[in-house]
Amino acid sequence: MKLFKGTLVISLLISVSSCVSTHYSPAKKYAPPVLQQDFTLLRQVLERKHPALYWYTSKDSMNAYFDTYYHSIKDSMTETEFAWQVLAPLTSKIRCGHTSVSFSKNYVKWARHKKFPSFPLFAKVWNDTLAVIGNLNKKDTVFKRGTLIKAINGVPGKELIAHVFNYLPQDGYADNVNYIRLSNNLPYYHRNIYGLSKNYEVDYIDSLGNLSHTKVKLFEPVIDSAKKVKTPVKKEKIKKQKKPARENEYRSFKIDSSKQYALLTVNTFAKGRLRSFFRASFKTLREQNIPNLVIDLRSNGGGRIGLSTLLSKYISRVPFRVSDSVYSPVKNLYPYTKYFSGHVINNIEMFFISKKQADGKYHLGYLERKMYKPKSNNHYNGKVYIITGGLTFSAAALLCNDLKGQPGITLVGEETGGGWYGNSGILIPDVKLPHTGLRVRMPLYKLIQYQHSRVPQRGMGIMPDIYIAPNYDAIIHGKDKKIEVIRNLIFTK
Repeated sequence: MKLFKGTLVISLLISVSSCVSTHYSPAKKYAPPVLQQDFTLLRQVLERKHPALYWYTSKDSMNAYFDTYYHSIKDSMTETEFAWQVLAPLTSKIRCGHTSVSFSKNYVKWARHKKFPSFPLFAKVWNDTLAVIGNLNKKDTVFKRGTLIKAINGVPGKELIAHVFNYLPQDGYADNVNYIRLSNNLPYYHRNIYGLSKNYEVDYIDSLGNLSHTKVKLFEPVIDSAKKVKTPVKKEKIKKQKKPARENEYRSFKIDSSKQYALLTVNTFAKGRLRSFFRASFKTLREQNIPNLVIDLRSNGGGRIGLSTLLSKYISRVPFRVSDSVYSPVKNLYPYTKYFSGHVINNIEMFFISKKQADGKYHLGYLERKMYKPKSNNHYNGKVYIITGGLTFSAAALLCNDLKGQPGITLVGEETGGGWYGNSGILIPDVKLPHTGLRVRMPLYKLIQYQHSRVPQRGMGIMPDIYIAPNYDAIIHGKDKKIEVIRNLIFTK
């Protein structure tokens, strides 16, 4: 979650520093001493600046993990090998959803628009189940939508899922977000964690319900080596076209033909001109007297706290706060300032927005004290159903916590990815490792949710009032089970 919007200064610094060397090669190997230097720097930064390093993992255990992965650097590695074999499993042990590893900007630019060889099957993943939802090998007639995968290369589905989760970040033990990550791109994670096979041994349930076994070929993208001939175009005939508005990618509002409910979809609190969008949507709800509102936050990974709080104010029946406590262990980024993205702005913000208190930590007193009142203009008083899922994270989880349990408001769906007790964020710069260029995203403040004492178990996501698990039949037929359940609730009253 982010409290402050980036400035033009940050954008200029990023654009200047993102120039890619024409000599970049992803196959470049880094010697162990070089990798160990990057690793040691990261350890020092995490130990001195991370606000929640020992929240879910004890200091003794984290020290053991640091030592284990440091000593695992015995041979030269490429950037991707260092990221996946060392840094990703290390940072996952912190159990902080905002602490994650990303490739260097050089690698990202090199990889853009490229297709890579991989395991060919996409699958919807939940619990210990993998159901095929896509196949890169178009001529394959065995693995159709809904086919259940039981094992890949001798690794049972349940074991495979648990192993991959050891490389992915999450808040506490709210692992629902990682089921969705794996569902979105099983080939990507399988390639980077298990490596490639010319043929994959796959156990599956056939059309007769029997356990069967077959070999699946590696997906290898066809490379078109033909040279494209560019047709000369006169410059004077080229006219600049305005880019189409992309707001609908971030949010949408639709009133059902029955006039019994409206669907408000908000996929982020970072983009989409949300202030004017909320204002217009809730004005329409009032003018048309729509009795039910469905808010879909299943794909909302968070963004600006101010925008999630604004949406809460349109719905909340009672005054609320964003948090009970927000603090950082440090006042600034020194002596590691130069390794942080946007370090000038972050240092300034940390200096002015936080103040040291008796516990020795630097608190954001404003967020700890500020009580937000429900809006009086265009406030929505009808029944509200909020759809949640594993990707409901960060600022979206704050909204769910504020509204859960209020009269007339019902959370429907699955456990959120964002922690119910709290999570870390506010300012979330990247730490750039000087030799490999790898980036580690790191929050600077720890946030304890408002009314956190009511949370039954620390480390879980926010639980819905009506739980709707992934449904095999809905997956097969492309149905939205959660919307169906809500429609039934609305129309059977």
